[in-house]
This record gives sequence, structure tokens and C-alpha cells, in this order.
Amino acid sequence: MPDSHPHHHHPTSNYTRAFIIGTVLNVVFVVIEFGFGFWTGSLSLLADAGHNLSDVFGLLVAWVGNFLAQRPPTQRYTYGLRRSSILAALLNALTLLLVMGGITWEAISRLFNPTPIPGITIIIVALVGVIINTITALLFMSGRHQDLNIRGAFLHMSADALISLGVVLTGVAILLTGWLWFDPVVSLVIVVVIVIGTWQLLKDSVNLALDAVPVDIEPQAVKTYLKELPGVDHIHDLHIWAMSTRETALTVHLVMPNGFPGDDFLTETSQQLHDLFGIEHPTLQIETGDPNYPCHLASDHKV
Repeated sequence: MPDSHPHHHHPTSNYTRAFIIGTVLNVVFVVIEFGFGFWTGSLSLLADAGHNLSDVFGLLVAWVGNFLAQRPPTQRYTYGLRRSSILAALLNALTLLLVMGGITWEAISRLFNPTPIPGITIIIVALVGVIINTITALLFMSGRHQDLNIRGAFLHMSADALISLGVVLTGVAILLTGWLWFDPVVSLVIVVVIVIGTWQLLKDSVNLALDAVPVDIEPQAVKTYLKELPGVDHIHDLHIWAMSTRETALTVHLVMPNGFPGDDFLTETSQQLHDLFGIEHPTLQIETGDPNYPCHLASDHKV
């Protein structure tokens, strides 16, 4: 029963330059914000600097995941470390939700105990934050749909750009009206928006970590395509899972009574799986369906 496992690996987009620029910009911003926080005695600025420090952590996590996912296979790690990008996306989603929980707690506290903000200074610093976080988010914008790990970095920086913008608008509104409650209310609205986007990131990364079929692949369509291949009587033991946030693998048993159809069939089928469904790593096992040698994985309930 011959196997086919042709590979169609395409080089993973290299975001090293984006990670370097984003990390440097955010480290510089954190240092500036800590400096102004101590200088003005602003607890808000110091707290936000601590929050922005989590951005550096988020970028480093995504960077490490992206780097490890490109490492070559070894005898022990036969797929390489591709799944690192999935774990990085999961960790980034959890970190972002944890940060949002902290902001929610602080916002609720300030609703009952409003505190003044240091006026124009915090507005200027927050405006710098909008610019830096927006630039960093744009560095990852192009890859946010193809790579869950890159989407995590994009969402992390977009969230902070939104938070900083909220601080700017809040600062201006409070200076004009004196409404101190405006700060925590805007913060809570921003938290809701960010959590909605992050929840999908968390859900997708958990699903990939549990070997679910990637959301952009319809399993039934793949099954129908394989069943309709010339010479195929039926199929079983079909599995589709993510090797990383960019690569998908497939294994399936094709029952072909006329026997092995030749390497051309395997090559063409693998290419079609890649072109139609984005499956990078297909493995096709050919069986003749001989009742004297039944496949113990033929049952749909057998894994």
C-alpha cells in the first residue's frame, strides 16, 4: 500500500524586520512614558507604561514563535517546531485578555473614585503612543489574515493604539468639560471592542492547538474532492490539521480496487489539494480494499 507525502512548503514570510522595528519603538516609548510618569508624578502614566511593557512581551512572544516555526526538522522533532507559532498566538491572546481584565478593574475603580489626569502632558505622551502603536500594527497588517501568530501581534498593537487614542480623546474631553467619569467609561468601551476581537484569536488558536481543521478549510469539500478522484471507491481515516499558523497537513486512506495508480496521480492530487484548499503537507495511503487485509482504521469512529 504505497504512501505519498509530497511537500509544497512555501517559505514563511519573514517578519524579522517588522519585529525589530516594533520592539525598538515600543521599548523607547516605555522608557519615555516611565520617565514622564516619574517626572509628573502621574500614576496613570506609570500604569500605562507598565501596560505598554506587556506589548514588548507580546511582540517578543510572537517573534520567538515566528522564528521557531521556521526551524528545520530534527530526528526528535520531525515537523520541526512549527507549532510554536500556534502556542505564541495562544499566549498572546491570553496575555491581551489578562491585560484587558486589569484595565477593566482599574476603570471600575475610577468610576467610583474619579481621579484627575495630568492634563496636557498625558495627552501628548498618549498621542506619541498612538503613532508608535499604529506604525507597529501596520508592520503586521499584511499578514494578519494568513498567519494567526502575526494576527496576534497585529491585534496587540492595534489594541494599544486604540487605548492610547482613547486616552487622548478622554484627556481633551476632560480638559474641556471637567467630567472625570469620562475616562473610565471610554476605557470600558475600548475594552469591550478589544475583547471581541481577541476572543476570536483565542478561539482560533485553541482550536489549532487541539488539531481542529483550520477555519478556512471546509472538511466536507475536501472529502468530496477525494471521493470523486478517478479510481477511488471510497476513503477513510481522513485527518486535516494545522502544523503551524501557516501550514496545513492532511492524511487519508484512498481505497482504489485497481491498485496503485502511479506517481503522477499522487503528484497531481497533492498539487490540487494545495491549489484548491491550501493544504501544504498531504500524505495519501493507497489501499485496494482486499477483505483479507482489512484496514483497522476504516471505521469513522476510529482514530
